[in-house]
Amino acid sequence: MTEARPAPAQTGPGIVKRALAGHAAIGLLAGALIYLIALTGCVIVVHDRWQRWEQPNIAEAPVLSPAAAQASLGAALAREQDLPRTAYLFVRMPTHDLPRAVVTTDNKAWYVDGAGRVAGREAHTWTEFVMALHINLTLPIVWGMILVGALGVALAALLVTGVLAHPRIVKDAFRLRARHDPQLARADWHNRLGVWTLPFALAVTLTGAFIGLSYAGASALAQGFDHERTDAVYAKIFGEEPAHDGAPAPLPNIARALETVQARFPETFPTYVVVHDPMTRGQFVQIIAEHPQRLIYGEAYNFDGAGNYTGKVGIADGGIGRQAFGSVYKLHFGDFAGLPVELAYIAFGLALCVVTATGTTLWLCKRERRGRDSRRLAACWIVVVWGIPLLLVLTAWLRGLGGPDAPLVATFWLGLAVALAGAALRPELVAEARLRAGLALALVGTAVAHVLAFRWVEPGVLAIDLSLLLAAITVWKRPGMARGREIGIGGPLRAGG
Repeated sequence: MTEARPAPAQTGPGIVKRALAGHAAIGLLAGALIYLIALTGCVIVVHDRWQRWEQPNIAEAPVLSPAAAQASLGAALAREQDLPRTAYLFVRMPTHDLPRAVVTTDNKAWYVDGAGRVAGREAHTWTEFVMALHINLTLPIVWGMILVGALGVALAALLVTGVLAHPRIVKDAFRLRARHDPQLARADWHNRLGVWTLPFALAVTLTGAFIGLSYAGASALAQGFDHERTDAVYAKIFGEEPAHDGAPAPLPNIARALETVQARFPETFPTYVVVHDPMTRGQFVQIIAEHPQRLIYGEAYNFDGAGNYTGKVGIADGGIGRQAFGSVYKLHFGDFAGLPVELAYIAFGLALCVVTATGTTLWLCKRERRGRDSRRLAACWIVVVWGIPLLLVLTAWLRGLGGPDAPLVATFWLGLAVALAGAALRPELVAEARLRAGLALALVGTAVAHVLAFRWVEPGVLAIDLSLLLAAITVWKRPGMARGREIGIGGPLRAGG
């Protein structure tokens, strides 16, 4: 008698449908995060100017002398007598983009004037919030940077495979049918911008992936070769620290250190003074100085607590790996060659936002043509494309009205979560036109309110306000690739009126 065997389990259509929905949702989430990183990257290219815009009423001094820098240490620490001892002291020297000196401890940061006196608390929390969104998505720094690095790898793969998947993409690089069917025009914008900005996009995504995944790489190297000491891995790039000696000592002589750099390396200009373990016998000083015409972020010159020169790290003339590591930061953030390069990075970054937005829209349209209901996904994508910039503007208002301690991170993520949940539950209520109108009005209101509140005529700050007005006009008019249709709509795909 043959033993009966149970029939193999059948995969029901409901399970398949839910699996496909989950797959689509994950793809949409990755696209949304890539779009968020690209958009915030456009903003922080000029983060120094945003910092001045956020706190325009701080007295500025284009130069901080060595004596004034020395005085600034004591002035800042005098404000923190009741706070925990700091393990690091940073003096950010004035630059052309930010002619303000800042002393930062583990507790707070203070602006200082040209004489080294405290001029006010550094409180550009909105700028820091946008930078955190771009660098680590406001997650814990290590895990956040690893995630952003992984998304950078994914975006680089999408860029390369997108070019390879279209054999005529280079031949048709200047063929733009912007006034044809919206779906066709959107595809042309996606393909053309993808080709035109490919070198920039690859450079930015690969350097961003390198920076983000360097944490994971350092941990792996530490586990394999340095007995799980990550600091030993970083020391091969940033130099060794002397043995710690916690016995009390006076503040280090950074004035002498700065004077030595000016005398021995006149072709450089200091940007940061870093004091490790201040007011201990083991303290030592690093002067980070930029080298004009070099892509490295700067060379680190080392000094002991008395201001005696002890050598340099070798970022400018050390091993090729060390020089390469020191160059990825400027290449990624566009911090070289001044304002023209910064404007180019912003333009290319906005193009990358368009490529990301249209790519996901085309994918949604393809799903709809295949008979899959994509209204909820389309509504969520409309919220991503237009709701994220609107939320960034609203958090700027929250910072202005609620002060530097306003809950920007919680407000942004909670607002985005609520908006996405509403779009998923009631997609028929999502309308791109209303979101665009709200964003345009918010941008105009922000620029006008800022000018009226501060009456500031400094060119760099005024340029930010004028840029907000220009952005409002662009959002209101909208590019021709989607004129008359919603960004989440292609043919039958529709998320709202």
